Amino acid sequence: MKKKLLVIIMSCVLAFSSVAGCGSKENSESAASEETVAAEDNASTEESAEAVDTASTEESAEAEDSTSTEVSTEATLDRSGNEIVLPETVNSIVSMAPSTTRILIDLGLADKIVACDTYSFGSYGSELKADIPQFDMMTPDQEQLIALGADIIFTSGMSASHGTDVFSAVRESGACIADIPSSASIADIEEDITFIGKCVGAEDEAGAIVADMKEEIDAITAIGSTISDDEKKSVLFELYTPSADNPVIYTAGNGTYINEMLELIGAKNVAATEADQWPALSEETAVAANPDVILTADMYTPDVINVILTMKGWENVNAVVNNQVYQLSSDDVNQPNQHIVDAMIEMAKAIYPEKYEEFK
Repeated sequence: MKKKLLVIIMSCVLAFSSVAGCGSKENSESAASEETVAAEDNASTEESAEAVDTASTEESAEAEDSTSTEVSTEATLDRSGNEIVLPETVNSIVSMAPSTTRILIDLGLADKIVACDTYSFGSYGSELKADIPQFDMMTPDQEQLIALGADIIFTSGMSASHGTDVFSAVRESGACIADIPSSASIADIEEDITFIGKCVGAEDEAGAIVADMKEEIDAITAIGSTISDDEKKSVLFELYTPSADNPVIYTAGNGTYINEMLELIGAKNVAATEADQWPALSEETAVAANPDVILTADMYTPDVINVILTMKGWENVNAVVNNQVYQLSSDDVNQPNQHIVDAMIEMAKAIYPEKYEEFK
């Protein structure tokens, strides 16, 4: 079970964008043909028929231009850069990523979610309809997805991490698929929220969420900017605690929103200089970094803090010596949505309790 969860976590952070598309265009040629036939039936001479044909052709061209403009107005790019056509109204939604599901719930649209991925239901099932279908995000039942006839399906870079389009049949059916790849920055996350709001007709609500997010992050940053270089603490963030089966530490490096969060708080990420965005550190490397604080998002190792504090070979690490090991909410820190702010506050209070003592 632990290995499968690790695969899903790493699929999330190492995900590639998937191809997406949705919507269909009206058949303007058929409408134009009907207009032409009607005009020809009313013509009494060959000359007038030609005149009518000419007029009908012009009207048909105008109709096609009008249709094209209308589609162009509705067309937008999803977060992977694919052109999609959004439905006029959204009453049924499929969410294939926990981060997206939580955004939709906070937008007040839980009742419109007609299906989701298994991890979404595991985290937020109490807020969703009890009987909705659940899909494996890596191998979804495409026939069942098509049969749902949802107005829009939100997919994620997690589903494309193996390089395969697992929604190809759904896409070919004409279903509206909007893809959101894994976000690398806080700005990306804010744009994700704005995009989702646009897709579901909740732009004002999404704008309010982003505005609140910005306000809280600005308040955190204001405190973090007062921390001098001499005061900065080094931090090891871990996605997964090393074990005999997996003797490495998966962490967040430069170019990730987690590294950005640590920097804004006023801390130094020990993995910031690693070449990879999501490096796998050996225990020797992690110990040599001698972090002042260890933050873990591991929710699956029983008594994880005590496990870290008693790991062999870590006895002289500052974080262990000073009992500075803290567990974060995995959902808040690993799911790129507005709740990363909650994780930032957790981080800030753990690393600099005296600096953020009065921060709510």
